[in-house]
Amino acid sequence: MGYNTKNYTEQGGEKTVIGGELAVTAEGKVTFNGTQLKPAALQADSTAVDVADLVADFNALLLKLKTAGLMESE
Repeated sequence: MGYNTKNYTEQGGEKTVIGGELAVTAEGKVTFNGTQLKPAALQADSTAVDVADLVADFNALLLKLKTAGLMESE
């Protein structure tokens, strides 16, 4: 009987495959290019009734994504 692991690092360490769950504890962190990734702050549903308000809501969402490290800043 064989055993197939869901999570493994390929030979040479260039690629790690996660086929199961990757659990990051409170002390752990995930980084990309040296920037820590974290959940983005809640963006409330838009109640905009005109384009100007919709632009403001959209820009608030973009700022939250950038602050969380999920989108590059200019």
